[in-house]
Amino acid sequence: MPGPFPGMDPYLEDPARWPDVHQRLITYIADALQPHLRPRYLARIGERIYILAPPQALYPDIVLIRRPAVREAETTYAVAEAKVTTEAEEVSADEPIIVTLPPTEHREPFVEIVHAGGEVVTAIEVLSPANKNPGEGHRLYCHKQQEILDTPVHLVEIDLLSTGLHTVAVPEETRAGLRPHRYLVCVRRGPERHHFELYPIPLANRLPRIRVPLKEPDPDVVLDLQRVFERCYDNGGYADLVDYRKPPAAPLSSEEAAWVDGLLRGKGLR
Repeated sequence: MPGPFPGMDPYLEDPARWPDVHQRLITYIADALQPHLRPRYLARIGERIYILAPPQALYPDIVLIRRPAVREAETTYAVAEAKVTTEAEEVSADEPIIVTLPPTEHREPFVEIVHAGGEVVTAIEVLSPANKNPGEGHRLYCHKQQEILDTPVHLVEIDLLSTGLHTVAVPEETRAGLRPHRYLVCVRRGPERHHFELYPIPLANRLPRIRVPLKEPDPDVVLDLQRVFERCYDNGGYADLVDYRKPPAAPLSSEEAAWVDGLLRGKGLR
């Protein structure tokens, strides 16, 4: 069944749900492109592995807890004669519990369009919280981004997360000249290093049909992000998981909150 929103669902920005959403978006983007690419090209899914150290680790799987070694005298419960402590006497601190957060392995899929000869032509990234939060994940993503920008490979970045650092390749100050938007798609064609194709997306709008570049002189292929998202929403069963009576985890502006409330009430979800 389709979701209640005409485009992106802000409730799916929740970090607890995003890993599943992200995996589905990557898979269905590759599936949507594949029939339009073959036999000259192939869409294949790759994966990067980040080792994120706390506090950048988003979902630590293991927490190591230990108590510090204590002196034998401190574990004796015999009743001692009461005495008055003077200000000059040293006061012992209570012993803390030590919590250790180990580094976390973060796996991040992406889509590559590969020419039949094996050459990578286009990289498609769906941004994740690890890419946009300050720390090692953001640094590693920006390093990989720059490596692509220094080559003739086309780069398509799809940012459906409204919070976090500006991360897509277009300079942040460029966004000020765009219409108000919550999400952004950025396309940088390999040979045109200072030319970006931007798709600013307000919350109330349908997700765009974007042009995905290939090798010249082959024409672009069109990726309908809305159809991909609808497949993701339906197959993910999010209608059964999301409680639309509550506000989303991702913050809304006052205008967005009023619009969301009216939309959900009109659909009988509030």
